[in-house]
Amino acid sequence: MHGSDAFTNCSPRISKNCDNKNVNDSLRPSEDAKADRRFGVSTHLFHEHRLTRDHLVHIAAHGFDAIELFATRTHFDYHDDRARAQLAEWLSDTGLELHSVHAPAFEALRQGRWVGAFSNASSDEPRRRAAIAEAEAALALAAHVPFQFLVTHIGVPVSEAGAGNDNQRAAARRSVEDLAERAARVNVRVAIEVIPNPLSSAAGLCDMIEEDLEGLDVGVCLDYGHAHLMGDLGEAIETLSGHLITTHVHDNGGKRDDHLVPFAGSIDWDAAMMSTQKIGYDGIFMLEVGDTGDPMDVLRRSVKARERLEKTFVTF
Repeated sequence: MHGSDAFTNCSPRISKNCDNKNVNDSLRPSEDAKADRRFGVSTHLFHEHRLTRDHLVHIAAHGFDAIELFATRTHFDYHDDRARAQLAEWLSDTGLELHSVHAPAFEALRQGRWVGAFSNASSDEPRRRAAIAEAEAALALAAHVPFQFLVTHIGVPVSEAGAGNDNQRAAARRSVEDLAERAARVNVRVAIEVIPNPLSSAAGLCDMIEEDLEGLDVGVCLDYGHAHLMGDLGEAIETLSGHLITTHVHDNGGKRDDHLVPFAGSIDWDAAMMSTQKIGYDGIFMLEVGDTGDPMDVLRRSVKARERLEKTFVTF
């Protein structure tokens, strides 16, 4: 079963309204574990397909609490009031929380490739304003479904950079100021994501927050996979102490941004979780795993990874 074909038939154990009694108990974390640590799944798993109710049903059926919605118009049209209302219904049906929305990073994703990247750190002012306009359209979702965080890239990954003006610090500062003001109006906080570019290392983001954005209510989204690609993950976690407000959890082999299920790459998750606990982070762990051809298999492996991650936590 591959791609969208995986959703032509729902699991027989899932009722129309995804009632809890129809969810396989073996897929659920223990109540004690759930009380301590919460796990979600980003809709990045289904990014190359139009988001449907069935996608959320399957996430809920595998015992996850929440989602992060990736705002890409080919995946979910955040400009469309009807789509926003549908999402509110789907979340109500499945009992999932909309924890966060990933601000638009590009116009479309095709065969894993970005199409039409947005850069809110571009020195080209019309290009920067276009990126902010798309993020503001995604924020409008909060009027239909409240959420806590708008996760945003600052600029673009080095691999996607255009003419060299996409990752400018002064432009990034203006954009975060703009986004923070707009997000505050709808009770949302901006979380700047660690991504592979010179502005967005853990140290770079902390420096920007402390030096350029003092007084703004913004924090950092630690993307474990990206931080691993950029060097010392443990050091990145320690650097973010006091600024970490949400996460993206995925793995890789240290060379490519593979978005693998945790424990399928080379990240030392025991050490990573211990370091995360040490800095006092007690928020959600949002799995941002990719579709390797069978999203149901990815979800099943994500359940096993969640169980292994839960065992790494230390009770103080």
